[in-house]
Amino acid sequence: MYCIPPIEHILKEELSLSHAQASLLYSGPILVIAATSIPAGLLTDRIGVRKAAGIGAIILAAGSALRATATDSISLLTFTFVYGVGLGWVFPNLPKLVSLWTPRERVGAVTSLYTAGLYCGPALALALTVALVLPMTGTYQGIFLVWSIPAIIASAMWWIFVREPGRQKLIHDNANKGGVNFRAIFRNKNLWLLSTVALLHFFVFYTWTGWSPTLLMLKGASASQAGFISSITIWTSIPVVLLMPKISSKVRLRKPLIWGPAIGFVVAMLLAINISPTLGWLPMALFGFADAVLFVTLLTMIVEITNSRQVGIATGVLWTLGHVGGFIGPLAGGYILDSTGDIRLSLIMLIIVSSALIVVASRLPETGK
Repeated sequence: MYCIPPIEHILKEELSLSHAQASLLYSGPILVIAATSIPAGLLTDRIGVRKAAGIGAIILAAGSALRATATDSISLLTFTFVYGVGLGWVFPNLPKLVSLWTPRERVGAVTSLYTAGLYCGPALALALTVALVLPMTGTYQGIFLVWSIPAIIASAMWWIFVREPGRQKLIHDNANKGGVNFRAIFRNKNLWLLSTVALLHFFVFYTWTGWSPTLLMLKGASASQAGFISSITIWTSIPVVLLMPKISSKVRLRKPLIWGPAIGFVVAMLLAINISPTLGWLPMALFGFADAVLFVTLLTMIVEITNSRQVGIATGVLWTLGHVGGFIGPLAGGYILDSTGDIRLSLIMLIIVSSALIVVASRLPETGK
């Protein structure tokens, strides 16, 4: 998914697309995630995480590889949606895995570990797509083929090595399979507040990562430089998510780890508007630090505000609303660029959304110790 932003200008030219249309190739999977997260959460709660995530991994790998066969924008978008279905089946399983396999006091540490993996892929794609993969393959289809290989390997490894949670926890889970209490879930005010935080956060994050290379190129950076500088956002996030358990245990609170990063987003946007490409790493690093802190806290809190039987569907609700924001944000950024030719207006939009995120975060319950 993250190999799209560095080659947006190539896809735009070869497929005769507007900026808004090109953004669909990046944000399309995000829309599909929003549509499939709740069904995926229900499936997870019914058949178990190994099967549910494994099915998603196969669909993800297939859609990713099929993109390499696309010859026009319609086929590429279609296969991108298939890939998005796979993502939608995989994502809600991650907190579910943590809730079933991990003692409550270790939730933060394990969440940080798998979140580091979620950041490594985008960082590599942003940094290497133009600098290494494009010269090696020569076409955008070749880029998609190369980046489908990790998905295929991960899918195979999942089915070979991963097992269901321990027998005692499965017995406990099966004992509760009489049905999910939807009324309790959808009346959970804290879940809706947290899901709104996810919507605003994903709106900001996907817009920032999707349009950062274009922002830097419009400021004078080469495509290779823009991809590498943009990847600093993700590289900065990786050590932060690994340190988050220690950070969280020292702070002993959750809410400041959400509204504080939102303030960091605002500062990063202001820097990005006014700074030169040579100093572009600074707002990228600041945004990456803030995003990592907020994202891990979000994933930790969804486990803390729901019981383990309902984590799958609750995560589906959060993922659905979150990825609605993640789809709208990049599309709005592309529309603004098409209409005005000034990408800085998109950053002003993100400042407004980040400010709203601060307000909503202040209404969350405190689930820290």
